[in-house]
Amino acid sequence: MTSNQMGALYMVIAMSAYSINDALVKLVGVDLPLSQIMVMRGVLASVLLLVLARFMGEQFLPKSRRDWGFVLLRASCEIAATYFFLNALFLMPIANAAAIMQAIPLTVTLAAALFLPEHVGWRRVCAILVGFLGMLLIVQPGTDGFAEGTGYVLITVVLVTSRDIVTRYVPAGVPSMSMAVTTAVGVTLFGLVLSSSESWVPPTPTHTALLVGASVMILIGYLFVILSMRAGDASFTAGFRYTGLLVALIAGLLLFDQWPDALTLLGAAIVVGAGLFTLVRENQLRKRAKLRN
Repeated sequence: MTSNQMGALYMVIAMSAYSINDALVKLVGVDLPLSQIMVMRGVLASVLLLVLARFMGEQFLPKSRRDWGFVLLRASCEIAATYFFLNALFLMPIANAAAIMQAIPLTVTLAAALFLPEHVGWRRVCAILVGFLGMLLIVQPGTDGFAEGTGYVLITVVLVTSRDIVTRYVPAGVPSMSMAVTTAVGVTLFGLVLSSSESWVPPTPTHTALLVGASVMILIGYLFVILSMRAGDASFTAGFRYTGLLVALIAGLLLFDQWPDALTLLGAAIVVGAGLFTLVRENQLRKRAKLRN
């Protein structure tokens, strides 16, 4: 296999792992309160990430106050995104939530044009507009198809977009593992604060096993995203992020007997198509810039 093929395979594994994590958490959410899930999964994920950091010999503590500031700001966005996305998962079909999340590459491109010194041409602007039309088909505002948790997942899209924009400003010397560990610990602490308003229930062995599985899936997702970035060209492997939607569709059908309606599937296809076009266009512009230099 070529390096790009290996990178694509790693990306498929990573996105599949993240979608399986979502499905496992949704299963547990039937019986356990949100704060308990956040704490139990957060502790397990933190321990696994620290073990991975030690195994890979990676530094996981920022070196300066400035670095800490960026790491904590990014973690705050991701902690809030985790809270809202888990709420959405418990209220709506997993595939519908995953379909809306596919708009993130488009929102990141738009935000980069607005807040970063990045030029976005008319072709990508058109792709973003088309993608947002696809989102309207998924969300279906003003109809019975508007799921109860849709607002939560839309907030999640904004928060994840903010996280990715903040990440562009993070100094190059900040270890990537520090961002992952800080987020996992932050989610755990947030869950503890949230627990003051919720009553925990004794977890069964099944609950514990599902949350252990979810934590392992997070670890696999994080590890294989790193492997994908190192193995292949980011412009090639990024398009394979959309395989997570396919896994979410399968998980929704097999585990929850849920399948999106035709409008949602059409909207998801439009969003994915617009996102892929944006990725291809960015790759073309990057290659032209290299040729000029």
